[in-house]
Amino acid sequence: MEVRLKPETESRLQKLAATTGRAPDDLVEDAMAGYLAELAQVRTMLDGRYDEIQSGRVEPIDGEEAFNRLRRKSQDRRNS
Repeated sequence: MEVRLKPETESRLQKLAATTGRAPDDLVEDAMAGYLAELAQVRTMLDGRYDEIQSGRVEPIDGEEAFNRLRRKSQDRRNS
């Protein structure tokens, strides 16, 4: 597989490779493996949350209400 990088990204990769003594291919492989693992973990978490909402185990709250709760909590901490 061939991956095309922007010149700035490729330059950063080459500098990191020189600094660490690792091959650029190895750095890209590690970065992609980590990214894909994290993406799979997030996808699993989101699927689980969706299932919880669909089943009724968790009740979603309105976005504005969530922000209002955070604002009140923050204000309460400042006042204590």
